Amino acid sequence: MKNDCLLFLLLLLLASCTNKAELSSISPTNWADRTVTQALDDSLTVGKTYLSIYSQIYSLSEHRTHDLTATVSMRNTSTLDTAYILSASYYDTKGQAIRNYFSQPIFLLPMETVEIVIDEEDETGGTGANFLFEWKVKEAADPPFFEGVMISTSGQQGLSFTTQGILVK
Repeated sequence: MKNDCLLFLLLLLLASCTNKAELSSISPTNWADRTVTQALDDSLTVGKTYLSIYSQIYSLSEHRTHDLTATVSMRNTSTLDTAYILSASYYDTKGQAIRNYFSQPIFLLPMETVEIVIDEEDETGGTGANFLFEWKVKEAADPPFFEGVMISTSGQQGLSFTTQGILVK
């Protein structure tokens, strides 16, 4: 019985020491199938979009924060043309670059949506995180649409809200 208890405690200790899983949208394998392999046409219109994201919000006071899961939607609003996302740069509250989600441009087929998920455990962005997207589309095409959905649930309580991207120069 004593050996069984020791074995159980040892197994419990080993199980608690496992490495933290990689955050869901950081892996480059998520983007491999979307990578643009040929040079993009010079006639495409270039644009930038800013999107605010909250990986944390204040709760009760400025000294307590609540972690959130954020879904960043990159949407091609064209029914005919492909949109190209050149970069998706993630910044923290202080404006410091955290990461760029892909190293090569990716494509979005007409009316397609692709997401980036910032896990609830990823607190690197803080309360004022944001994205800057660079993209290319045909001259007459509408720009891609960028939206953030933040959510958290605990027990029977939940909160969610959205943000929308704005074009920047």
